[in-house]
Amino acid sequence: MRIGNVTVRPLERSIRASARNYFRPRVVYDYSVDRTDPTTTEQVDPRRSVRKFAASRVGEQLWRHGTVFRDPAFEALAALRAHKLRSALTLLGVTLSVSVLILVVSIITGANLYIEHRVANLGSNVFLVLRFPIITNQQDLFKAMRRNRYVTWEDYEALRDGMRLPRAVGLETRTNGKVRLGTQALDDINIRGVTANIADMDVEEVETGRYITDADNEGRAEVTFIGQQIAGKLFPTVDPIGKTIYVDGRGFLVVGVAKAIGTVFGQSQDNFVYIPIRTFLKHYGEHGQGLDMAINIQGRGPEWMRETEDEARTMMRGRRHLDPMADDNFGILASDTIMGLWTNLTGAVAKTMVGVVSVFLVIGGVVIMNVMLASVTERTREIGVRKSLGARRRDILMQFLVESAVMAAIGGAIGIAIAYLLSTLVRVFTPVPSQVPIGAVILSLAVSTTVGLFFGLYPAHRAAQLDPIEALRFET
Repeated sequence: MRIGNVTVRPLERSIRASARNYFRPRVVYDYSVDRTDPTTTEQVDPRRSVRKFAASRVGEQLWRHGTVFRDPAFEALAALRAHKLRSALTLLGVTLSVSVLILVVSIITGANLYIEHRVANLGSNVFLVLRFPIITNQQDLFKAMRRNRYVTWEDYEALRDGMRLPRAVGLETRTNGKVRLGTQALDDINIRGVTANIADMDVEEVETGRYITDADNEGRAEVTFIGQQIAGKLFPTVDPIGKTIYVDGRGFLVVGVAKAIGTVFGQSQDNFVYIPIRTFLKHYGEHGQGLDMAINIQGRGPEWMRETEDEARTMMRGRRHLDPMADDNFGILASDTIMGLWTNLTGAVAKTMVGVVSVFLVIGGVVIMNVMLASVTERTREIGVRKSLGARRRDILMQFLVESAVMAAIGGAIGIAIAYLLSTLVRVFTPVPSQVPIGAVILSLAVSTTVGLFFGLYPAHRAAQLDPIEALRFET
């Protein structure tokens, strides 16, 4: 310190010390090098810090990208609420197309299950050898009537004794007749002659009593196994076992009653009487009244069905001395044959409905495009403001595409709800067990959204190409 001519040093030294302390390098803990947190005793894992930082960055990006889709979706919902009539007309085409598509698919799916279990179900791994195969046109029917011969008892015995692959070989034949008890008579009853092993092949099950036995066949016994409808009408209050009914004027002792089967396309499947095949032939004759026989062959399992059918075909062709290139003069009927015919029929129906649905989708898409074009015109100034504030063409394009897709998806969702309601009504009031496949629901939503994107592309592109200055000058 200087007083007068004396220099004072302490102040200068203090300033220099302060400067040295301010500019002195500070100690910074780099946890990537030193994992010890100086304030604690814990070890800091640099990978955890990196993961937290990366997670926060990913979260920010997801939020930012989610806004791109979320805001236009909310705007589309607000527009639908604001203009209810216009929205209903806009979504009508897509809604109708989706509802028709799902309803047809659900009915076809239910019908396929119905046919598989109620019509094409010939028994457990069973196929039939009979006079005619499935014939789909009149010309082939006339040819088969001239060429095909009746299946006989001798054919049955040859297959029963000569085949090695089947589990069992049975025989049945049928006709329609009258059943009577006292003064009550039932017309158009299915009378079937069967062998005893048909019980193991057919879908009928015994409820009370027993089925036809080999002893009944050998003795040509006058016994019968009746359906639930026959038992209910002739014996409404008493047990039918041991009672006698008259089948075409001949008395038969009831030895068994079958469980109820139900109806197929409104036709009862419980109005039958079964009698021994030998008794049937004794009364009706082998070919009397145009009767035909069907040989029931049961395979050892599903994997044996094709080989067993080939063996039966080979033996039948050999018995009838057919040339190698000649057509079969008999028929083989299996469940997959019936299902194949039904699938071809429903496939044709499905293709027709796809054409109808496509027309509805195009109409709905055109309506959505027109509404979106009108929306672009109404919101031209809004587009100009957004572009002037930095919105890119991609942002405008995405906004209108998302709005169009959301509108179409909402129409698809409404169509799905309508189709589900109609499918439930079909299932409740008809015998067809219609059901809505989840695959059809997903496909319908995807198709409707795709239609919205496709037909919204032109309005979105037009909005994205607007000049911001001209858009701001636009007046509605």
